[in-house]
Amino acid sequence: MSFDLSVIPHKNIILAVTGGIAAYKSAILVRRLKDFGFDVRVVMTHGAQAFITPLTFQALSGNPVHTELLDPEAEAGMGHIELARWADLVLVAPASCDTIAKFANGLADDLLSTLYLATKAPVWVAPAMNQQMWAAKATQRNLQTLVEDGVHVIMPDAGEQACGDVGLGRMPEPEDLARQVAAYFHKAQRAIAEKFGLLAGKRVTITAGPTREAIDPVRYISNHSTGKMGFALAAACYAAGAKVTLVAGPVSLDTPNGVERINVKSAMQMLDASMNQLEEGCDIFIATAAVADYRVAEVAEHKIKKAGDELAVSLVKNPDIVATIAQQQQRPFMVGFAAETRNVEEYAAGKLVAKKLDMIACNDVSRPDIGFASDENAMTVFFAQSYHLEKRELEKASKQEISQQLVEAIHDALLQK
Repeated sequence: MSFDLSVIPHKNIILAVTGGIAAYKSAILVRRLKDFGFDVRVVMTHGAQAFITPLTFQALSGNPVHTELLDPEAEAGMGHIELARWADLVLVAPASCDTIAKFANGLADDLLSTLYLATKAPVWVAPAMNQQMWAAKATQRNLQTLVEDGVHVIMPDAGEQACGDVGLGRMPEPEDLARQVAAYFHKAQRAIAEKFGLLAGKRVTITAGPTREAIDPVRYISNHSTGKMGFALAAACYAAGAKVTLVAGPVSLDTPNGVERINVKSAMQMLDASMNQLEEGCDIFIATAAVADYRVAEVAEHKIKKAGDELAVSLVKNPDIVATIAQQQQRPFMVGFAAETRNVEEYAAGKLVAKKLDMIACNDVSRPDIGFASDENAMTVFFAQSYHLEKRELEKASKQEISQQLVEAIHDALLQK
């Protein structure tokens, strides 16, 4: 499972490491959690320090490592109560048999067991132990108590263990644990977005990328669009609480998390897919795709062979997708894009009126720093006259940042409407 990191909120994770050979995996886990943008602080039991040093975790997390309950220096900084309040989630990985027993019986004789009782944050445990210790009735009884107390228990993996036994008790791989944590916060963020986001409950269709108009089975007419802007907008709309469908031309981009993707090649296919979305229900239609203006009148059945110095190909005009959607009786809120090389604002303002759009974003693709293949953009946004909104200048920024500003502009226009 992949995640768009821009929709996972900044969160504070306490990674508690207890005594066991699996502690070496926890060092990798710190890195994987930081890859998702989490701030990680490590708490270690005395047993954990027999397997791996605090210095390792300090270097990987970039934060001091907490090891003692009654450490005057630590209490003067981030004491155990402040640490308990700081956490958005406490992940105990590996969780030893001893630590699980302490949690289940309410003991508080070290930093971790005290932290467990003092925090309001969700607590997850990833048990790691010998397969017989895992199967022991006392361990299973303690785990059941933790589940009843609201602790999330991550089942161990099965396989060969350090002691030579084979069975349940291996700590899951760090990558898998980090993804589970990210999925948890992503789901929580999504629930908030669906209720309170700028586009909460809206159904959004976005066209993105180029189209390819076939000449023969091996040749086609296309353009330089990469689809980056449309894909960034899809991620931003999803993060704002919308249900998003992305109608994508042929591009080499991963689908943003949570977004439904429909792949097309030609302009006619893109139009058909867009009309289908209109029939299924669409509140906002965003046309970022660079659709070919013309297609070949008759596509050759076989590859055209070279014959002479010239080749004449007859072209016919493609339908204008955004204008076609805008003319429908049950039309959604229409957002157009204008990629121009000169007189950018003049052409964009003309398209806004001629195509009966609600809003249009334009940019100058002749600039090498914000062209088709760039990760950055700069845009000017115009609104239809009836919205009484001034044009907006979006200064050069990443396409993700520009997308978030465009979502805000759409939201403001919808409020006016």
